[in-house]
This record gives sequence, C-alpha cells and structure tokens, in this order.
Amino acid sequence: MKKNIIIIIFTILGFAACDEPTVEKPENLVKENQMIDMLIDVHLAEATYYNRNRQDSTIKNTTSADFYYAILDKYQVPDSVFEKSLIFYLSKPKNFEKMYRKVQSRLSEMEQDLSGRKNELLEFEDER
Repeated sequence: MKKNIIIIIFTILGFAACDEPTVEKPENLVKENQMIDMLIDVHLAEATYYNRNRQDSTIKNTTSADFYYAILDKYQVPDSVFEKSLIFYLSKPKNFEKMYRKVQSRLSEMEQDLSGRKNELLEFEDER
C-alpha cells in the first residue's frame, strides 16, 4: 500500500503542475483536520514498523498493511475514501504543503514532549 501511495503522490503532483484542477472533490472527502491526524498516525505507524526489530514478537509479525488498516479502522474510514481524499488533497499542492507543515509541526511537538519526559524520567531515577 505504501508503494501505491508514493506512486499516486508523484502522479498527482505531475497532474497538479497544470493550472486547471484535474481531480474532482470526492463525495466522502475526509475533512482536512482528520486527514492531518491520519497522516500523523501514518508516520508514527511507519516509524513503529521500521523499528519493529526492537519491539516484542507481536509487532515483529505484522506487515506494513496491518498498520495502515489499523489507522483506517481507528478513524472508521474505508481505504478507498482515504485514497480518493489523499489524491484530492495532493492535487492542490499549495494547500497540501500547508497541511503537511501542520503534520510535521505536530510530529515535532510530540518528539519534544517525549524528549522532555525522557529527561524527567532520568532525573527522577537519579534522585532515587
């Protein structure tokens, strides 16, 4: 599924270079804020999947598709709706860039929060 998304992204970006919109708005478009949340979860799932060697056996035995479908289940969004929505958002590169900056910003905030907590835990351990 990841390869399909990458191929779709590049295809849409090629079409998006044209001045006229090439993709019609889908009927069941995933709302922008929900799409941002889903993309954040996709990044977190990919990080988990690619670092799974350090995890327990349950995660080691999963595929990347398992992670993607878990995200779709979490948001109760069918894969076809997600793909059509992603294609629609990708067809508007300026808007998608703004959305993706929000994704990156929230991921950075999460990373900073986790880094701060790790330091707090280390300090707590030292106090013992």
